[in-house]
Amino acid sequence: MIRTEEIFFRIGTFQLQRLSIEIATGQYFVLLGPPGSGKSIFLECLCGLKKVDSGRIYIDGREVTALEPRARDIGYVPQDYALFPHLSVEQNIAFGLRVRNHRRKDVTAGVTEIADLLGIRHLLSRRVDGLSGGEKQRVALARALVLQPKVLLLDEPVSALDEVTRQDICVQLLRIQRHLNLATIHVSHNLEEAFSVADRAAILHRGILQQVGSLDELLRKPNSEFVAHFMRCENIFCAEVISQGDKGSGTQVKVGDIQLQVSSSRRFASQKRSRGGKLTFTIRPEDVLVCPGSQFDEKGGNAFVAKLVRSRDCGGYVRVELVGPVNLVAHITAGRFAELQGKHQPDVTVVLRPENIHILPK
Repeated sequence: MIRTEEIFFRIGTFQLQRLSIEIATGQYFVLLGPPGSGKSIFLECLCGLKKVDSGRIYIDGREVTALEPRARDIGYVPQDYALFPHLSVEQNIAFGLRVRNHRRKDVTAGVTEIADLLGIRHLLSRRVDGLSGGEKQRVALARALVLQPKVLLLDEPVSALDEVTRQDICVQLLRIQRHLNLATIHVSHNLEEAFSVADRAAILHRGILQQVGSLDELLRKPNSEFVAHFMRCENIFCAEVISQGDKGSGTQVKVGDIQLQVSSSRRFASQKRSRGGKLTFTIRPEDVLVCPGSQFDEKGGNAFVAKLVRSRDCGGYVRVELVGPVNLVAHITAGRFAELQGKHQPDVTVVLRPENIHILPK
């Protein structure tokens, strides 16, 4: 397990601001955020390459804040892999063991075992400058894992790889992490990458931890407009409260030229909003229902007529833009899109179910 308590670090005008986070043993944790948000700096603070200004770092209950990197039981794979070009693959993997004066037979056994686990035994005699990107990534990972760390830190481990290789490496990373039962922090800015490996995730922006939780929580219950935007929610609206029922249920709001019913979660039920007050809500594009024609009969739904003005096939879904009383983006199946096109009607019915509308906290 790795735990930080209010980590603060300043470099130039940039600050990591009071980062507190906990990753359990065996948990695969993805740290997300745009470029320049401080993700790599945070990893460097954890492994000891940068000294924090204040705060504490614990690994398995032992404080390591003031320890040298080699004494922290952390395996670290930097973004550029930092392999030694003049050494063979075997020598790169064995480097840390030899620096720590392990016996020759133990070094050989350790290198062979980890090379077998990663499927790179056939590369041991090769020089690293002749390897592919995916092979270099596995060698860097082997060099970190051969030391049997308690925590694994991966800084953008697949960002330099092509799409197919990236997917293959993510599958391998998760398999190895599960096999070794390591607390792992994987830095990325790619959502598809995160969804392929993460048990939990956090979003960092300008050195501030924005939200921590499961990817489903980050997707469907963002705590800010920034998190909603980062998780690719294009439907974010400011609305005026018309009326509010007991405990936040049955709230009526006005947005654009229409009124909608929204269902507040218990978390925000206590945030009483009076008539005329403002709130901000989101709805995921995949939760926008689009139906043929201009009539739709659904009790409890927010239905209105709109025009489908633009579409783009994204492979797994079709992205459509809708213009109406409010403008929306929806992700629909190819089958549903074909059904809409087959009706040859200019109008569609849009339904926003109250339970899919998420109110952002004030």
